[in-house]
Amino acid sequence: MEPLGTVTLFLGVCLSSLLLLATVRSRTQGKGRRPPGPMPLPILGNILQLKTTFLSKALQQLSEKYGPVFTVHFGRLPVVVLHGYDVIKEALIDRADEFASKGRLPLADKISKGE
Repeated sequence: MEPLGTVTLFLGVCLSSLLLLATVRSRTQGKGRRPPGPMPLPILGNILQLKTTFLSKALQQLSEKYGPVFTVHFGRLPVVVLHGYDVIKEALIDRADEFASKGRLPLADKISKGE
């Protein structure tokens, strides 16, 4: 085998191994008690499944498949989506104390403070 072919083969095996590791890790790591949702791609998450021009339609279709509470991944960031009035009311009003300590969104903070 020529040296260039060996290097190419080695890089291919390394890249395949890293991709496999990322896939396995994303499926097992930190899943905890998250709601169900579509399987994310390594690095990209579910971005390819969520067409930004029809985001509300895409989220509605996912809610029909996974229920009114589901998880999608924006890149490596898992996001729990609440779809529907009853679920949102329960989370924000009926169980407000439980949800008050959940993650913050920097953009929402910036908008609410007027910065």
